[in-house]
Amino acid sequence: MPPWVTLLDLLRDRLALTGTKKGCDHGQCGACTVLVDGRRVNACLTLAVTRDGASVTTIEGLARDGELHPLQAAFIEHDAFQCGYCTPGQICSAAGLIAEGKAKTEDEIRELMSGNLCRCGAYPNIVAAIQQVIEKSSA
Repeated sequence: MPPWVTLLDLLRDRLALTGTKKGCDHGQCGACTVLVDGRRVNACLTLAVTRDGASVTTIEGLARDGELHPLQAAFIEHDAFQCGYCTPGQICSAAGLIAEGKAKTEDEIRELMSGNLCRCGAYPNIVAAIQQVIEKSSA
C-alpha cells in the first residue's frame, strides 16, 4: 500500500466499499466517518498505513445476519436520511457516540454529532433517531 493512500480511498477505490462517502475531503463534514477499533475517525484524514491491523467498520458492516443495525432502522423510522449522502457517516458517528456513552440529552447528542454535517437539514430527525436508540439500549 502506498503510504499516501487515505483510509477513505482504500475503502472506496481499492476495496469497493462505497458506502463511506467522500464529502469535503478535509475532515470538516464527517461524510467519511468510519469506526476504527470502535472509535469514530474521518477516513479522509487517515492514512491507511497508520491503521494497519486495526478493525475498520463501515456502514456496510453495521447490519448483522440480514438485520439492520438499530441506528439504521431508527434512521428509516424517523426519515433521518433525506438525500442520504451524509447518512453512512452520520450512522457510523452515532454508533461511535453511543459506544462512548457520553450523550444522554438532545443537546449532548447535537454537540457530539457536530462534526457531521447534513446539507438537507435533517438534524431534528437524526437526533430523534439517535435518541431513540440510546433510550432503547439503556432501558
